[in-house]
Amino acid sequence: MPTYPPEPFRIKVIEPIRLVPPEEREAKLKEAGYNLFSMKAEDIFIDLLTDSGTGAMSQEQWAAVMRGDESYAGARSFYRLKAAVEDIFGFKYFVPAHQGRAAENILSACLVKPGQYVPSNMHFDTTDANIRARGGRPINLVIDEAFDPANPHPFKGNMDIAKLKAFIEKTGAEKIPFGMVTVTNNAGGGQPVSMENLKAIAEVYHSHKIPFFIDAARYAENCYFIKQRESGYASKSVKEIAREMFSLADGMTMSAKKDAIVNIGGLLCMNDETLFQNVKNELILREGFPTYGGLAGRDLDAMAVGLYEGIDEAYLSYRLAQTAYLVARINEAGIPSIQPAGGHAVYLDAQAVLPHIPQSEFPGQALAVELYREGAIRGVEIGSVMFAYPDPDTGKMIYPKLELLRLAIPRRTYTQTHMDYVADTLAKIKARAASIRGYKFTYAPELLRHFTARFEPL
Repeated sequence: MPTYPPEPFRIKVIEPIRLVPPEEREAKLKEAGYNLFSMKAEDIFIDLLTDSGTGAMSQEQWAAVMRGDESYAGARSFYRLKAAVEDIFGFKYFVPAHQGRAAENILSACLVKPGQYVPSNMHFDTTDANIRARGGRPINLVIDEAFDPANPHPFKGNMDIAKLKAFIEKTGAEKIPFGMVTVTNNAGGGQPVSMENLKAIAEVYHSHKIPFFIDAARYAENCYFIKQRESGYASKSVKEIAREMFSLADGMTMSAKKDAIVNIGGLLCMNDETLFQNVKNELILREGFPTYGGLAGRDLDAMAVGLYEGIDEAYLSYRLAQTAYLVARINEAGIPSIQPAGGHAVYLDAQAVLPHIPQSEFPGQALAVELYREGAIRGVEIGSVMFAYPDPDTGKMIYPKLELLRLAIPRRTYTQTHMDYVADTLAKIKARAASIRGYKFTYAPELLRHFTARFEPL
């Protein structure tokens, strides 16, 4: 039996949750068009849809909320956040934004032109969509080990440096406005990127004069994995590892709703002064004045505190161990998942659980629906619903290499009993997996279709 870590906190405020009776769940699914995004939160018992903005803020963060300065320009809250950003990340310039996709939108608006390419290990959904919305093409160059769920490689988020060099040589650096890497690699199982790989990525980008940006939504978890798994880092603090990581880059985007443990907020950082001026102009047009960026002062203050709480090593040790516990329990039940355990979520291998459902019938979505049907638990498909797309040159449908169901664990929110309930529910689904059928779209938008698509069972 795996060991569950003791929480480095105690519960101070509780939120009631209700287990909807089985006979009601089917009606709820039909009403939502079998899309878990369209369901009411009150009908969910354990909500593992996302770890973005769903965690519990601390007493210090709530105290900071009360200190929020709501001045339109130059608020004290902004300068408290500025001090934290400079201390942890070390970039010369930054702007706040209301969340990560806003930062991605602003960066793409300033840099991406039609026909250009943006390489990364694996772009996640909003990054991918923001690049495409500007006429660009996101390119994924993660190592091959990432596509083998059972492979125990400690840094499966690494970019394949040979692939990156070959891509730049073939495409031409002039067609690449900037390059990225996502830490941890959300689309590939929450897997970390090593410091050795980050240094190699930076060297390749900079040798071709390509600006290097880090998608830093879960950078603290990535830094703790480096501390645990990479030689030479065991004695370094997470903050020291973070400073080294970001010293390699020219900028970063961040959804602070993850590793800054806030309910809303994001960051866009950079070292280039000309880009900073263009970013501020775009921010004013889209988000707000550069010292509030679409956020209330109280949100800026909560973020400033949360950035430090997110790199606390007692918290990070618990965070990663909680995820590893759920992975072990699920694997004990005979449900395969991406190995080793990632940081923020469990990624079930939906194709292995439902091998009779082809990618065109969305096995990840089918498993997500069954998880709600069996236990009123909400997860999210990361597979052909989210990432399949028609090739812009041939029109042929391109399917992702992985069909996953992600169970993202909100920070400081659920207990061991909740995790055990999830594992037990999946065991029940496994016993009747052969009877589960796939789905088809009845509606789907062109971009980010998983958010609003509707389905019907086949």
